Amino acid sequence: MATLSPSLLRLSPSQTLNKNPLPSSLRRRVSVDASRFPTSSSGRRFHISPLSVATSPAPQTEEANANAQKEAPKEERIVLPTNESSEKLLRIRHTCAHVMAMAVQKLFPGSKVTIGPWIDNGFYYDFDMEPLTDKDLKKIKKEMDRIVNRNLPLIREEVSREEAQKRIEALNEPYKLEILQCIKEEPITIYHIGNEWWDLCAGPHVETTGQIDKKAVELESVAGAYWRGDEKNAMLQRIYGTAWESEEQLKAYAFLKEEAKRRDHRRLGHDLDLFSIQDDAGCGLVFWHPKGALVRHIIEDSWKKVHLQRGYELLYTPHVAKAELWKISGHIDFYRENMYDQMEVENELYQLRPMNCPYHILLFKRKLHSYRDFPVRVAELGTVYRYELSGSLHGLFRVRGFTQDDAHIFCLEDQIKDEIRGVLDLTEEILLQFGFDRYEVNLSTRPEKSVGSDDIWEKATAALRLALDDKGWNYKIDDGGGAFYGPKIDLKIEDALGRKWQCSTVQVDFNLPERFNITYMDSNGDKKRPIMIHRAVLGSLERFFGVLIEHYAGDFPLWMSPIQARVLPVTNSEVKYCSEVVARLKSNGIRAELCQGERLPKLIRNAEKQKIPLMAVAGPKEVDAGTLTIRSRFGGGDIGSMTVDDFIAKIKDAVESRTSF
Repeated sequence: MATLSPSLLRLSPSQTLNKNPLPSSLRRRVSVDASRFPTSSSGRRFHISPLSVATSPAPQTEEANANAQKEAPKEERIVLPTNESSEKLLRIRHTCAHVMAMAVQKLFPGSKVTIGPWIDNGFYYDFDMEPLTDKDLKKIKKEMDRIVNRNLPLIREEVSREEAQKRIEALNEPYKLEILQCIKEEPITIYHIGNEWWDLCAGPHVETTGQIDKKAVELESVAGAYWRGDEKNAMLQRIYGTAWESEEQLKAYAFLKEEAKRRDHRRLGHDLDLFSIQDDAGCGLVFWHPKGALVRHIIEDSWKKVHLQRGYELLYTPHVAKAELWKISGHIDFYRENMYDQMEVENELYQLRPMNCPYHILLFKRKLHSYRDFPVRVAELGTVYRYELSGSLHGLFRVRGFTQDDAHIFCLEDQIKDEIRGVLDLTEEILLQFGFDRYEVNLSTRPEKSVGSDDIWEKATAALRLALDDKGWNYKIDDGGGAFYGPKIDLKIEDALGRKWQCSTVQVDFNLPERFNITYMDSNGDKKRPIMIHRAVLGSLERFFGVLIEHYAGDFPLWMSPIQARVLPVTNSEVKYCSEVVARLKSNGIRAELCQGERLPKLIRNAEKQKIPLMAVAGPKEVDAGTLTIRSRFGGGDIGSMTVDDFIAKIKDAVESRTSF
């Protein structure tokens, strides 16, 4: 899952936002990172400056737009910090967890505490107690406010293990006793809130509870959670909260949270008839509806075109294979918990594939290779199956069957750098097509346990560094975070709300070439082992589609929209003409449909709800003149009258240039 990040929005004046999305006190100052915010439910559009959220109607002419920009006041931005960027925020959140636990135990005597960490957007604490209600959360928040108002000091104390155990037993806190047994370091550290409450804790915390802005703290929800995540253990009550440095930050976060809810791909997938999970078929199995399947076709077609242009050969491979193949690859030994049970076919065991890699290796091995053959690049949109607990499934983001945009490169050691650079270029080209231009890049190096010689690890890691430096991308080093079989580059894309999603990865592999004993003949006629590079750009089509839905709030750009134009007759008398228009649009490769049977205002409202980019209205005048009156979701509403030929030409130009109509 993605989390709300502090990144700022990159917005152009032509992009749009929902009506009045923020409290008036925040409209002036809060900036959120979105590539596009669609219209309000009323269909009205609003101007967005590059640095702020504005609520005035968009000017409809270049002159008006220029004047509006001149008159606009300078905007400030609120950047939402993270635990990594602000130690103050981290301390606040950690202390809030303790304050909440103190409040709970005061209000609910007999409740037992477990753990209470900070998390990406706040904090939580798990309690062994009776189920809580929303009414209880309000009581807890009021008690937290009282503790904050008292400005109690946070006091750190070091004690021996024996002393800590004695104190925990005196309080009858069995979970804390279990936690103490897991702490290896000594002395044991305890944090007190005043002299009234304490917890095992390594810190850090604010100095006093008064340093928390109580108006910047909110208790969000309560959920069940098993102790240590094991369903055999007791069910606990987990209270989630969010905390920020200021009330203004909390309001900005609340806006982003509501916007994320509005963009939820599960709701939009249903409302726009894109996909579903059918209970009769099973959890985590995606059914692509006609409109969703059309978008998938567009994604796949674009993906294939780029790969063919960049020297990849496309593959299709089976969904099952003999279990022995997965023994050779090591998946049965190291990945079995994520694989489905084997099936017996004519006294042999077969396995649904969890990955595509072994198949591509088998195809590579089908013939002898010379050093002159390299690099060899193969790619496949391959469907894989992985076992996931039903409780972990989540829309398109976590499923049991999905299609990876998988590719493998077989190359020589001295080709690693250039091949990695080529992958980075290809990745950027594909992601830019879909509107993603901000990334977080990490280079993960050799872990403690690994395969391969020191020399090849050093060469491969250096090649990845050089490729990233040559590309000019900023990146972070994740020391020891590589796979056991080789170093890797991971890329997270940033969506319209600044959330980061893991999609692209490039991994050097020294393990599988050895397991499958793949070789080539070098210039001296000796057998050598090639380097194997795994790489994915989109990750899985299902997950990427979910990200796209939420990034665009279902308001896909014209070139990607499943229905690009809807033709609407004013009365039944124009239906024949409109049918002919639809036929002409389709014959020119434009995805169009006729909609009739309702009054025109309702037809327009329905098209808006379905986020159709273009509406072409035909009444008696249009029929007589052979024209259409065009309404655009992206062009400020009514565009005016034009001939059918002009309409077709404009759509083609917009699709070709990947721009709005």
